[in-house]
Amino acid sequence: MTLPRWNPPVTLSPREARIRKRVGKKRKLFGFLCDHRLELFDDDFQAELEQMYRDTGAGKNPMPPALLAMALLLQGYSNASDSEAVELAACDARWQLVLGCLGCDDPPFSQGSLFNFRERLIAHDMDRKLLERTRELAKRTGAFDFKKLPKKLDVAVDSSPLRGAGRVEDTFNLLAHAAWKVVLCVAELRARPAELLVDELGIPLLAEPSIKKALDIDWSNPAAKSAALNRLLGQIETLEQWVETNLSSESSKPPLQDQLALLEQLRGQDLEPDPDRGGQRIKRGVAKDRRVSVEDPDMRHGRKTKTKSFNGYKRHVVVSLHTKLILAVTVAPANQPEKDSLPTLVDRVEHLGLELASLHFDRGYIESSDVPELVASGVEVICKPWRQSNGDKFAKTDFSLDFASQTVTCPGGQTQPMLLGESARFEADVCNACELKPKCTTSDRGRGLRIAANEPLQAKLRVLQRAPRGRARLRQRVVVEHTLAHVGQRQGNRARYLGMRKNEYDSTRAAVLVNLQVIQHELECPKLANAA
Repeated sequence: MTLPRWNPPVTLSPREARIRKRVGKKRKLFGFLCDHRLELFDDDFQAELEQMYRDTGAGKNPMPPALLAMALLLQGYSNASDSEAVELAACDARWQLVLGCLGCDDPPFSQGSLFNFRERLIAHDMDRKLLERTRELAKRTGAFDFKKLPKKLDVAVDSSPLRGAGRVEDTFNLLAHAAWKVVLCVAELRARPAELLVDELGIPLLAEPSIKKALDIDWSNPAAKSAALNRLLGQIETLEQWVETNLSSESSKPPLQDQLALLEQLRGQDLEPDPDRGGQRIKRGVAKDRRVSVEDPDMRHGRKTKTKSFNGYKRHVVVSLHTKLILAVTVAPANQPEKDSLPTLVDRVEHLGLELASLHFDRGYIESSDVPELVASGVEVICKPWRQSNGDKFAKTDFSLDFASQTVTCPGGQTQPMLLGESARFEADVCNACELKPKCTTSDRGRGLRIAANEPLQAKLRVLQRAPRGRARLRQRVVVEHTLAHVGQRQGNRARYLGMRKNEYDSTRAAVLVNLQVIQHELECPKLANAA
């Protein structure tokens, strides 16, 4: 199978030139993409896109992969669905200008071809390659003089919430929803209506559109709630027993196997034996890594602050402070700490062949396993230190920590050995006789002091924060906060897709659009770029 190359015209027709002039005033990215489409999708990159396809000679007439990739960018820029993208490609002169099909009566692609191409793009990680291409485009267009930029980069990292697209449900609804999916799967295997199946098995609750309405109890009554839960579980067990008896072979392979596993996962995470009433009850507390949605397996419950919670994901970006270009993107479940995403981001930056001079981030990333290695390799970490408050008593900052001799000295002059990651304990007799004790501790066992595993780094960061120049360096990470706001504006703060990888694709596409607008702005304002 030979894939056609996308070769839009280099020289614009009079009509194209008129439309190009109009988009130069508003929605300028259409004009920028028209001007630089063959630089973004050059022959080498088009060849890489073609590698996503098998050379079998089978299938429908192929579409140029670069044209479909450009359509995905236009879709993100216009915030359009797949069906809307097809209509825009057929009716919007700005889309047709960029795609090189101005005046065509039919759209240059179908909804199915756009969907299939996106799946293929994600499977081959070519969305990440497209993000890399924006940095190469910045070099090629001269938006930045990379010869004058430092060889090692100052970068900043930050995250923002991305609410999931899946429906978040409580235990009753999760179990009923998952059980209904089992019913639908069984009905398909047996070629029988699902409603008829639940009647035959005597499990009518599982067919109800609202399980809470069907149970119809006083939900403030613990006994009634417990009885309702075990009534639901009884019908679920009836369904599982019937499946085990009548579909034993089918239950050991997808899709039925997957639906039964989901049901078991939800039961295990949310239920425990009830010692008072018998049967099962909803667990006290929340299970670690609790699944909150049947439709989206990757969504999790998380917090951005102590008072603000959300369900879904966290999107993380790495931004160059020199150019404001996004270098890497990743998306993680909402309950995953920021520190766990830092290794992925650093690996992706290093994959570009880039070296780091400094890394700016907030406290959420400071305990990442990568930080000690980065510091040891000479990368400067710029971050606010952990707060050292202790009420009206001496804080850790009032103690003298000597990392060379591995000792700590209290304000009263007592010295004790210390080990990183452990607590230092001062002698009780000395503490109780000290005149500074009322300002230090109320314990008769002597003052204890927790020494963090990264205490030497924390000490450096405290020195940095005390100096005006250091505080100015801490403020440099505002660039990544502004960039994340632009990504959120492009992508939205609610996920478009189900699943972590697809939403990472969507975040990456938003990052590509943000980078293209940065390049466009720098080309339009070269004086400001040179001044920076």
